[in-house]
Amino acid sequence: MKMSRAKIWRVALAALSAVHLTSCGVGYYWQATTGHLELMRNSRSVSEVIADPATSVAVRAKLRATSRAVEFAHTELLLPDNGSYRSYVDTGRPYVVWNVYAAPEFSLDPRVWCFPVAGCVSYRGYFDVTAAREFAAGLAKRGDDIYVGGVAAYSTLGRFADPLLNTMMNLPDYRVAGLVFHELAHQHVYVKGDSKFNEGFASLVEQEGVRRWLSYQEDAASLENYELSQARLAEVHALFSGARESLMELYDLDLPQGLKRDRKQSIFADLRQAYSDHRAVWAGPPYFDHWFDARLNNARFVAMATYDDYVPAFRALLECQGGDLNAFYTRVAALADLGADERTAELQTLLANL
Repeated sequence: MKMSRAKIWRVALAALSAVHLTSCGVGYYWQATTGHLELMRNSRSVSEVIADPATSVAVRAKLRATSRAVEFAHTELLLPDNGSYRSYVDTGRPYVVWNVYAAPEFSLDPRVWCFPVAGCVSYRGYFDVTAAREFAAGLAKRGDDIYVGGVAAYSTLGRFADPLLNTMMNLPDYRVAGLVFHELAHQHVYVKGDSKFNEGFASLVEQEGVRRWLSYQEDAASLENYELSQARLAEVHALFSGARESLMELYDLDLPQGLKRDRKQSIFADLRQAYSDHRAVWAGPPYFDHWFDARLNNARFVAMATYDDYVPAFRALLECQGGDLNAFYTRVAALADLGADERTAELQTLLANL
């Protein structure tokens, strides 16, 4: 069922009234609020979309498969149920949001932006790609490395019932399930101002959830493909990790900026070659060419680190609990309650003991 226009604007005004806006911030918050509420206005129940004769066979099948994964998320992965992913929206575009990442030219420390609900995060999300690129261009003009990446889904952290989106429908069933598990994990545990913690936790839940889901489905072929993808992903992450260490060492040196720029590009060239060498011995897909198609820079490293750096730590934490998700969530919630420095120290200890 669609929301009435009057209710849409009541919710929009309530959301905006909760934010102390300055004149320079109104435009960004307005696009974020109205962008999400536009999705809500156009949402239809999944059952209605499945029953609609105009719905394509492919979308109908995807929605049925995803609905089963949503139920699995609640019953087996113990993830929250606030009604999310029981509705569907066709956005008419390839991504629902475009995130802008930025970092100084000679630093891997991300630029951060602070918001009333999400806290401080290392990206800014835009519902309009042109607005995202314009904001990124302004950062680039002042000398930052920038990266604009489209995303297929996002979470309102349980404040709304998030819908399934057309941006998910071209992915394999297990990838859609993984997105659902990831976003529901954000509803379970979320720490304001700690993007690496939040994304590391959600990414681990996504990976563990997909493995359990495919095993539950007895889909051996998809599980084998997923494990192959994860193994190759680990290889690529190791390449990026090595390049990151080289960049950090370079940025700490007292060198002329021109020389630093040249050496920076040499590190990126070495990274591309290392990936090419790995790819050459792979028997076939999956590949990760899209990570190397665009220009490499510090902002690309920031985007990857936000999602990936703490995944091994959360994996170790889950293993310490014998795979018991309820016990794992309790431990994660305890970490979330710590101060930022203490929480980081605990995660670094987990990483050091791997």
